[in-house]
Amino acid sequence: MRLFRRTGLAALCGLTAALLTGCPDKTAQAPVDGGVTGATAVPDSGPEAVVFTLQYQSPDGGSALIPLALEEKPLVEPTSDLELRSTLGLKNYRVRLMDEADRAMVSDDSVSEADDGLVYRIHLPQPLKTGYSYTLVVDSQTGSSFQDSRGRDVEDLRASFQIIGDKEKPKPPPPPAKGGKKKSK
Repeated sequence: MRLFRRTGLAALCGLTAALLTGCPDKTAQAPVDGGVTGATAVPDSGPEAVVFTLQYQSPDGGSALIPLALEEKPLVEPTSDLELRSTLGLKNYRVRLMDEADRAMVSDDSVSEADDGLVYRIHLPQPLKTGYSYTLVVDSQTGSSFQDSRGRDVEDLRASFQIIGDKEKPKPPPPPAKGGKKKSK
């Protein structure tokens, strides 16, 4: 009987130790819908910094990327549709397409925003002119900086590119109107 008590006590201690060490960590459990518990998911840390991509609709109907980090201006086919994407949402920003004279181009823009990024579409009434350079600018709407969806400052983006082809010559001015004053006889 003494042997039974010793082995029973030892078994009870061993079982208790196994249960305590074998139990999952209670802090790693979170209630899930319906009272069922499941492991807590580590929030997705996402990208550390905002990354931009720029693409255009090519004449064949597909889309092509415009490299943003080149020292030389990339050559792009004539297009009237550009699409800027970011890997994080943005706050207090503006997007403009500038011509060679640093004037903002007239366009019909639309944007889809979310914390995990934005899609900014620029539609121009006419295709960009061959031989000319353009710059896509993303900077702050007000103040000196704009932020990502996590509240971190983002550097301004200036992405220049050139449309393939020879420069279009400007149209000559219309001839002066004839028929001024008639002489009376």
